[in-house]
Amino acid sequence: MKKAIQDLYPESLAHCYGCGKNNPAGHQLKTYLEGDTTIAHFLPDEKYTALPGSVYGGLIASMLDCHGTGSAAAFACQAEGITLDQAVIPVRCVTASLKVDFKAPVPMGVDLELTGQLKHIDGRKIWVDMSLSARGVLCATGEILAIRLKEEV
Repeated sequence: MKKAIQDLYPESLAHCYGCGKNNPAGHQLKTYLEGDTTIAHFLPDEKYTALPGSVYGGLIASMLDCHGTGSAAAFACQAEGITLDQAVIPVRCVTASLKVDFKAPVPMGVDLELTGQLKHIDGRKIWVDMSLSARGVLCATGEILAIRLKEEV
């Protein structure tokens, strides 16, 4: 069984509101590596309403942010031959820059699918292109520049 990237973070670095396994009040977003693509799913409820029936943009940005840093960690591991079948991975990334483009309203109560594709790695800098879709409709795209933490865990 595949593990989510976020579930492979060390305990000391797993408190993120968006994706941290050690933050029960958070979103608990889970990113999975599938070949050369990352995938995550999230089901928003009414507390994330912007306009009736639509998800507010802050949640979309948060989802892309956490999916992006998780994707960056996965792609860094993949590039270095680090397998994701261990208890803890030695890679954790943080956001340096996040660009989000909203393409269509995001419907409430519908499974959201996030995908990520590696764009480029240059040292500790990792760029990932992302998309967020609902029912097959592209609702948002994003690009993240994630920075790999200096200290290996």
